Amino acid sequence: MDQDAIRKPPQIPPLKAIQAFEQVARFGNVARAAEQLNLTPSAVSHQIANLEVLIGRPLFIREARGVSLTPAGEQYLREVAGILQSLASATERAGIAVGFDCLRLHSAPSFGLLWLLPRLEHFRSSHPQIQINLSCSYESLHFGRHQIDLDIRHGYPNWPSLEVRTIRHERATVLASPQLLARRQIAQPSNLLRENLILSEAALVQWPQWFAQQGVPLPQAPFALSFDRSYMSLEAAGHEYGFALESSLLAQDYIARASWCRCSQRNLATPVSAHHLVFPRGHAEASRVRLFLDWVQGQLGHDFNY
Repeated sequence: MDQDAIRKPPQIPPLKAIQAFEQVARFGNVARAAEQLNLTPSAVSHQIANLEVLIGRPLFIREARGVSLTPAGEQYLREVAGILQSLASATERAGIAVGFDCLRLHSAPSFGLLWLLPRLEHFRSSHPQIQINLSCSYESLHFGRHQIDLDIRHGYPNWPSLEVRTIRHERATVLASPQLLARRQIAQPSNLLRENLILSEAALVQWPQWFAQQGVPLPQAPFALSFDRSYMSLEAAGHEYGFALESSLLAQDYIARASWCRCSQRNLATPVSAHHLVFPRGHAEASRVRLFLDWVQGQLGHDFNY
């Protein structure tokens, strides 16, 4: 008899077991995972135990305060998380009108408002078959639970389980309104010690680090204004409230218009890698994500850093 004819089908664990495993791994706690799944802790533990029997090795280390993943559990999580997301995406697409696809984006607020939003119409007109859903916050959302295709994050790229494409050629730049620059000439870093400085609290490079890089002591006077959003710092600079140290990427349209803020001497700028396109491995296989990545790269005029 043909051996292929009697070969056993692959062992596929129940979806409930996979969901229980993913939630327990995320929370590190069976009780919290049970609340999320609307099950009892005993039922979740039972699902995990059955899954471990099927796999043939433990996935969690049981401790007094909760659970943590074993090496096998960490590997399994990396592989099944993408499968759950694919199932969720496929289910969502099944409910969308034929010929349309929904691209779900999450972005750091200032990038979403200052760079992405003014350009989205160009992407939409180029790809009218793709619907766009954009949400903004500084949270790092869970891709599966929040049904996010791609996250544009601000910060240091420390997401080892995800695909990260860093935007290059971004610089922390000294910015001010044209009117203020006409009155206050800034030829060297020390000239800024006598000026009103606007602090962007969320920026990766802030005034203290910038002055240290320039070899200039930090001014003794307190900052004139401080904000937790870059777009507020740029608006304040546009109102002639002082000098801001902000991302050249976020200020790109301000500088191009010259009616708000413009860049001062280039030697007052310092390189920074602050914005990253982040998504689970395998998401780029979806055409809507691949098209968006290609479009962003075209808008930037250069490749990403990987």
